Amino acid sequence: MTKKEFDIRKKKLFTEHEDFVSQKNTPEEQNNGVFTRYRNPVLTAEHTPVFWRYDLNYEANPFLMERMGINATFNAGAIEHNGKIILAVRVEGTDRKSFFALAESANGVDNFRFRDYPILLPETQNPDINVYDMRLVKHEDGWVYGLFCTERKDPSVSRSDTSSALAQCGIVRTKDFSTWERLPDLSTHSPQQRNVVLHPELIHGKYAFYTRPQDGFIDAGSGGGIGWGLTKSIEHPVIDNESIIDDRAYHTIKEVKNGLGPAPIKTSKGWLQLAHGVRNTAAGLRYVLYMFMTDLKDPSKVIARPGGYFIAPKNEERIGDVSNVVFSNGWVLRKNGEVYIYYASSDTRLHVAVSTVDQLVDYVLHTPEDGLRTGTGVQDRMRMIKKNLEIIKAK
Repeated sequence: MTKKEFDIRKKKLFTEHEDFVSQKNTPEEQNNGVFTRYRNPVLTAEHTPVFWRYDLNYEANPFLMERMGINATFNAGAIEHNGKIILAVRVEGTDRKSFFALAESANGVDNFRFRDYPILLPETQNPDINVYDMRLVKHEDGWVYGLFCTERKDPSVSRSDTSSALAQCGIVRTKDFSTWERLPDLSTHSPQQRNVVLHPELIHGKYAFYTRPQDGFIDAGSGGGIGWGLTKSIEHPVIDNESIIDDRAYHTIKEVKNGLGPAPIKTSKGWLQLAHGVRNTAAGLRYVLYMFMTDLKDPSKVIARPGGYFIAPKNEERIGDVSNVVFSNGWVLRKNGEVYIYYASSDTRLHVAVSTVDQLVDYVLHTPEDGLRTGTGVQDRMRMIKKNLEIIKAK
């Protein structure tokens, strides 16, 4: 390739990238009355900057090859800051390592632009091998915290075992989204901790965490469920006692695993909680999102549990690196009462669905709870059918 051909192709890469990133996103016409999906993913691997992937120096890369590829963009924390939506995106390179990068949008549904550089996380004395799924939490203490999973090789296994891992909760904090302070990893009695979320307010003067204790990296074992624990210090975060506030249950959407998504949203009725549930199928694990509500004064107390899933993979969302999965660790409450829910599909791309606080509260408080057997579900449905038929006949 000549230098002239190189320059032409380079220009074309930037032009095509700009056209792709600046596409307008539109809501789907059909919705279920609870939320509205948007047609296009808000972030994909193709949204990452050209200069993240290509060496643009002709002498070093005369064929203009993609030197450092991006495989996926998903599982983003979310926050509103200075009138923009900021996503802390899990970006996975073709080397299978994930890292965090900030992407910003004025309207929250399209035109997300990555900042020039990814986040270079400060490391602890035991460096992270892989990091992922950051939750952004604006806390009443004035800091914005980022809680993420830090993964390291399990030192107790043989050298030949190159897949066993230990997962714990890493913590950083910032006030400007440019400088990040690393705090010690959360310490609990559980051998594995993933999907840990910081409650945005102090509880009795202590920092409160939603946890997900597990015996193994993949299998919940005797652990599992969404836990709750308090610590006196965020600079030295140690939880001595964990209690399960939302457990797994047989033959439900959360029979294998469950974990909290983003930090809860405070409403006049209670704390809105968004979580993921996992069940096993003949085709493998299926991840869906579900909701519940906890008490305003005691966020460890569940006061409403609508049955079934809230969001499940749909159409092309079911296809990707890890198929039949939706996952969320970020949502944003806007000043007008709208809630922007950022969810990933199949560990590949990121989507947005929009609802309102009023809709979500109504959904959580008035959707029947899972009766845990077929008979109760049929009875609930028949009661609704009977009332509907009376309405229809009355016309």
